[in-house]
Parts: sequence; C-alpha cells; structure tokens
Amino acid sequence: MSATLILGATPNPSRYAFLAANKLTKYGHEIINVGIKKGEVAGVEILGGLPTVKDVDTVTLYLGSRHQPPYYDWLIGLHPRRIIFNPGTENPELAMLARKAGIETEVGCTLVMLSSGHY
Repeated sequence: MSATLILGATPNPSRYAFLAANKLTKYGHEIINVGIKKGEVAGVEILGGLPTVKDVDTVTLYLGSRHQPPYYDWLIGLHPRRIIFNPGTENPELAMLARKAGIETEVGCTLVMLSSGHY
C-alpha cells in the first residue's frame, strides 16, 4: 500500500498536521510523519531530517514555503504521485519543480478533501 507523507508533522494536537494524521489513519491511509518535533502522531513516530522512505503516493505539506527549499530535491526524489499544498504552504517554485518531474500538484486542504470524499 502506498503511503501519505506528512511533511511538518507535529505531536501538538492544536495543529492541522496533527488533525490530518489522525484523520488519514481513521480513513485507512498509511502515513509517514516527517517533522522537526520529536514524538509520534496517530501511533506513528515522527521522523526527522530527510529519511529514506518508499512507496509514497501523496505528500501533504504542513510546512511554510520559506522552510521548504531544503526539502525540494528529497521530495522530488520520492517520486510521489502528487503533492498537496495545504493552506499557508503554497509555493509556486516547488509546484513548478514537481510538475516538471511529472508530479501532480494540488492546492487544497487534506482535511476537507478527506471529509468530502475527494482525497
């Protein structure tokens, strides 16, 4: 099964990345949490840095555009099917790089997409 990688994962229950991790698992999606905060979300450890991961279908971003450049090459190298730019993470530069690599990009809210059946 392909997974959803949550970039900007956090154990803080007041953050949207936390809510998305729990909702994704509730809807039966496998998740990979990547972030700078230590801990776990939805029973899955938060990995730091640029971890080696496989079978990523979707990357959902919860990291502002000014913090994204160090992740560009790594994200493109994961060869996900799509990258979702959640509100506040929109980044034309990363979107262009992704599209050039054949990766679908979508500006949307993972939580709304799950609730409405458009995930």
